[in-house]
Amino acid sequence: QVQLVESGGGSVQPGGSLRLSCAASGFMFSAYGMAWYRQPFAKGRELVASISAGGVTNYANSVKGRFAISRDNRNNTLYLEMNSVKPDDTAVYLCAKSQFSVPGVFDSWGRGTQVTISS
Repeated sequence: QVQLVESGGGSVQPGGSLRLSCAASGFMFSAYGMAWYRQPFAKGRELVASISAGGVTNYANSVKGRFAISRDNRNNTLYLEMNSVKPDDTAVYLCAKSQFSVPGVFDSWGRGTQVTISS
């Protein structure tokens, strides 16, 4: 049974930093593409960043140069390093598993962790 559990959310001032983690279990983590999505209150879900099984990364234009996605295959953990955060980054952040080794169709999701950027 696939399980994805996010942690690391909280409240941060604009310009600050935050590191999110996603603990994965129930599947061969190293073999699958992974991603971070976010969903602001009362808005749709947005793809923030993705990483293939081989480590190739992609970012939404809104976070490029500020956020970094990475993975630790030894510890089955996905990370999102968030720097120079802005109020528009406020959202629930969710971890997702791809059906394949490259990001594409995502078939499993975590419950999310709340990130609030406010002064």
